[in-house]
Amino acid sequence: MSAHEAEPAIASPGVRGDTSPELLAAVRARLIAMGVPPTPAQVAGALRAEGGPLGDDELLAAAKRLGADLTGAGPLQPLLELPGVTDVLVNGPYEVWIDGGRGLARVDITLGGEPAVRGLAQRLAAAAGRRLDDACPYVDARLPDGTRLHAVLPPVAPEGTCLSLRLPRRRAFGLDELVAAGGASPLGARILRGLVAARTAFLVTGGTGTGKTTWLAALLSLADPAERLVLVEDSAELRPDHAHTVRLQTRPANVEGAGGVPMQELVRQALRMRPDRLVVGEVRGAEVVDLLAALNTGHEGGCGTLHANAAADVPARLEALGCAAGLSREAVHSQLAAALSVVVHLVRERPGGRRRVAEICVLRRATTGLVTAVPAITFTPDGEDRTGPGAAALRPLLGERTEAIT
Repeated sequence: MSAHEAEPAIASPGVRGDTSPELLAAVRARLIAMGVPPTPAQVAGALRAEGGPLGDDELLAAAKRLGADLTGAGPLQPLLELPGVTDVLVNGPYEVWIDGGRGLARVDITLGGEPAVRGLAQRLAAAAGRRLDDACPYVDARLPDGTRLHAVLPPVAPEGTCLSLRLPRRRAFGLDELVAAGGASPLGARILRGLVAARTAFLVTGGTGTGKTTWLAALLSLADPAERLVLVEDSAELRPDHAHTVRLQTRPANVEGAGGVPMQELVRQALRMRPDRLVVGEVRGAEVVDLLAALNTGHEGGCGTLHANAAADVPARLEALGCAAGLSREAVHSQLAAALSVVVHLVRERPGGRRRVAEICVLRRATTGLVTAVPAITFTPDGEDRTGPGAAALRPLLGERTEAIT
């Protein structure tokens, strides 16, 4: 038994009532035949027409369930509406997990068997304009409300259809809120404010689920209101509290394989939109070439996120992406040395799930020509701030806020 399996399942907040599946199926068929949305009024009329002797509470529950089945995520919809939930994961027809900010927890919920889960996955894929069937047994898409959908069908997923739903941020968190939640020490907060004020180019890095997008949005909210932020994202997740924000979002190819707009093209378009700060929500491919070039040609204050297990791995990750896009190793490090200055690395503690700033590093080019990440400040889990060899190089990057590091 795994560590997750050992955790007790939590009760599902789903709609549970005595409404029979047969009655719900009949109401659903009637609404579809009428071509009307499953509003409470329409559901009530359909229920009466089908002879369902329901009271007010049952009527409300039926309307909610039908709405979820027809236009939402079915039995998963109540989970998506829970405050604080960021991920809903389905591992086959009998296992559902959610992440509410404290790590994964199993949910006691009934999905109705493999055919029902497969049908739900296919309906969600269709809502995103994507295909999901035996010929194309997996999909990575974005739903109309911004939720990220990934689904895999059997036999690729031998235990049954797997679904992964990641919800968009409901609101932006301020830096003060993140500090109050233990995400950074007062010293760390002062340094981060200084980096934004000085328009220093930086990357927010960390593993999956460490809060990179949340932290980047909080830092962008500190930017001067007179600045124009142009955000380029694969999925519109960054929601900074800033007066002048322009968002560009990639578009996947259609079922014929045409019409896709990749991240690299959006970075190029963003450069023509007079950005004061160019922001790449997640650097993961060939767009790294255009981003590094832009930050080398007068576009100060650029930033983004990058998946990395440690701050020391960041140069190697960027090197791999740049070389895959056609740059030589020397060219990548030459561009990197002049383009980016700081890495803000995040971790997620286990147990507990607290997301926090673990390290701030400066990027320094060695005599070999290769760029390395040199620790400037390390923040321990118990709240201790430790100055590293990169502290002296960090001070000039804070501009007039050099006192932040003392």
